[in-house]
Amino acid sequence: MGCAPSIHVSHSGVIYCRDSEESNSPHQTTTISQGTTTLHGLFVKTDAADSIPSALAYQSRQPPPSAGPRRKERRESGGASARSRTPHCCSVEAETQTSSSSAKASTTEVQVGPMRLTQYPIQVLLVFAEEDNQSNGFWWACDRAGYRCNVAWTPESALECFLDKHQEIIVIDHRNSKYFDAEDICRSIRATEPSEHTVILAVVPRTSADQEETSVLPLLDAGFDRQFMENSSVTACYNELVQIEHGEVRSQFKLRACNAVFTALDHCQEAVEITSEDHVIQYVNPAFERMMGYCKGELIGKELTELPKSDKNCADLLDNINTCIKKGKEWQGVYYARRKSGDSIQQHVKITPVVGQGGKIRHFVSLKRLHCTNENTKQLYKSHREDKYTGDNSQSESNSYKCKNRRKDSIDVKSITSQSSDAPSLQTRRYSSMARIHSMTIEAPITKVINIINAAQENSPITVAEALDRVLEILRTTELYSPQLGTKDEDPHTSDLVGGLMNDGLRRLSENEYVFSKNMNLSHSHLPVPNTINDVPPCIAELLDNEESWDFNIFELEAVTNKRPLVYLGLKVFARFGVSEFLNCSEATLRAWLQVIEANYHSSNSYHNSTHAADVLHATAFFLGKERVKGSLDHLDEVAALIAATIHDVDHPGRTNSFLCNAGSELAVLYNDTAVLESHHTALAFQLTTKDSKYNIFKNIDRNRYRTLRQAIIDMVLATEMTKHFEHVNKFVNSINKPMASEETSPHSEGSDTECTANIKNFPDNQTLIKRMMIKCADVANPCRPLELCIEWAGRISEEYFAQTDEEKRQGLPVVMPVFDRNTCSIPKSQISFIDYFITDMFDAWDAFAHLPVLMQHLANNYKHWKTLDDLKCKSLRLPSENNN
Repeated sequence: MGCAPSIHVSHSGVIYCRDSEESNSPHQTTTISQGTTTLHGLFVKTDAADSIPSALAYQSRQPPPSAGPRRKERRESGGASARSRTPHCCSVEAETQTSSSSAKASTTEVQVGPMRLTQYPIQVLLVFAEEDNQSNGFWWACDRAGYRCNVAWTPESALECFLDKHQEIIVIDHRNSKYFDAEDICRSIRATEPSEHTVILAVVPRTSADQEETSVLPLLDAGFDRQFMENSSVTACYNELVQIEHGEVRSQFKLRACNAVFTALDHCQEAVEITSEDHVIQYVNPAFERMMGYCKGELIGKELTELPKSDKNCADLLDNINTCIKKGKEWQGVYYARRKSGDSIQQHVKITPVVGQGGKIRHFVSLKRLHCTNENTKQLYKSHREDKYTGDNSQSESNSYKCKNRRKDSIDVKSITSQSSDAPSLQTRRYSSMARIHSMTIEAPITKVINIINAAQENSPITVAEALDRVLEILRTTELYSPQLGTKDEDPHTSDLVGGLMNDGLRRLSENEYVFSKNMNLSHSHLPVPNTINDVPPCIAELLDNEESWDFNIFELEAVTNKRPLVYLGLKVFARFGVSEFLNCSEATLRAWLQVIEANYHSSNSYHNSTHAADVLHATAFFLGKERVKGSLDHLDEVAALIAATIHDVDHPGRTNSFLCNAGSELAVLYNDTAVLESHHTALAFQLTTKDSKYNIFKNIDRNRYRTLRQAIIDMVLATEMTKHFEHVNKFVNSINKPMASEETSPHSEGSDTECTANIKNFPDNQTLIKRMMIKCADVANPCRPLELCIEWAGRISEEYFAQTDEEKRQGLPVVMPVFDRNTCSIPKSQISFIDYFITDMFDAWDAFAHLPVLMQHLANNYKHWKTLDDLKCKSLRLPSENNN
């Protein structure tokens, strides 16, 4: 056999390889480009000269008849690789692709409880400073056992190789420290996450008969699992590795499989709690944290007796449970638990004893879910998780307003079943759909829905499968919550109104840029601003005495305050809800803040001015006073809602988002044409608030509370953006209305509002849905106000839309809502369309939750008023006879 090949690197980073016997023949030189190339039986992996690996992967070799020649072959190749090592960090990779031992390298079935696992061939990493009989012994032992083996010659390459392959066994040469410190290598590997399930073996020098054997404790402290007394016999090395495989490696493999179980527990929708035999909490999953309001760190290590108990349970219930489970029997039943907030919730609990060490009960596993009285309400917790992002397209059947039949149908269901079917094409479409779904790597809730439908198609009749195909096409669209409108010829008012409010525009015309001036320092009359709520002028104070009534006349307050109703109403409402106390700020700071916010509303706008802000604040305060709303929210939620209502339209230019996008305004560019105005309102409000200490109402609250409050305010203001209107309403109906309706109609339900709101409080996401729905209803509550107020608001919003249409025509911009032409518009038609498409279902849902009979009566009366005008072809706000009067 010739000498081992040598490797040379040119200055350009090209690798050359020569066989030593033929090194004098230039034509034998082989040039290797970057990448992985086979040369002279070696694999060389490199990207450039500076990254040459210091050991090379060996190709498949037929084992020689005896071990001697095999050792010689490896020493010759290994010697070449050792000699070719460069001074810098090098990596060694020597993966044996065996042929004769391939049967031994096959996968193994391992049983862990009810789980059946597949164990793949063991990977071993040898870390030696140089090749010797001991490294050869382990190399051939790996070959005999069918293990995949890698060799590293330096600490750096050892760590690099381990992080790349995560070997199950690592053998480190600990016989001398001339080349590297074995314990340092072990510590560096143990510092990585993958090493948790790796067995590390230290090869230590053999002691003479007259020497005392050293303690193994220093090795254990360094991170080694065991030591191997130096012995180059392949059989001795083989025995050691096989024992490790069937002992520690097999055990670690089973432990690693537990990660799958913990992942399942973490994503389980039932609350799971595991305790010791002494009832010390050992584990809780995220669902348990959400249900009980605790975080994991507050529970682990505590005894159950340390946690607060509900007083709603029978006196002897706990004793009965303990007696049952201590006997090794499973207990199942209804139990009241107390959340961290102090609320008692009714749970369906299943406790299972688990036998462990010594054949004794070592753990108790508890599965808990909110106790419901029928099958529908048992899904409350499940729908809270799965509908968090997707909601449901269906409307609440029990909460539909009488006018909802006017909505245009978006699909003809009969046409689905009456169409002729083509079975081959249907199958083709079905399988292509499934291929697209299964190729997705992130399974969102909507993906789960699509997978379920795909599975249902497999055994369905052709007509049903066709219908489900149509369903899948709808589900794959982006606008799952927006109704499909009829053609403009059918109802131009509705189409233009809904289209203008639901779209961001996104139609560009060059050389048209709309920039509105910010009304930073509006001039007001010199009506003195009160120092305190008690200093309000008598005429204003008399009006504010009625501010808790839904029929409160905001326009009278606007007139008597010279278009500054927000400061005066704000002082009164904020005092009633203890906002200053919550924020720990003075009334003077709150008053200064209200002045700054009101000054940044545009009094020149006919609708989006501080009077509208005061009106929304009044409606929000009214809703917060309703018993069920009050019981569902915390004080922080109330404060956030009042602040959000106050700032929700600050610096509104009197133009819609679509207009700003079409005009290429600075704000549209800044916020990427998405929720432009709503993003601006919140950003500016916080900028103004934190700009000066004298009106910074947040300056005295701690950072965590401020962040929570700020997030709640931002979320509520963004909810007023109309493109997500149907999404918010549908989520509220499916997460709040339907579970409550099921609970109330159950024959076993006590029907108490307190219990309903307690269940809602258990889920912060439900509280978020309530706050969104509340500010949305407050923002567009005009049709639910007394008729005279409703008419005034209708006139104001129409005038603002008229002004926008006028400006769009002047600037040559796309007209977003053509029906709002002041010369042709029918205001009654526009109001009817707005009520039909936006107000009816939303207020039905809100009324079902908050119980608002007065509002719903006003809505019915106002709708009748607009319908009468429309039937008489009257386009104004009132009948001519009413105008004359």
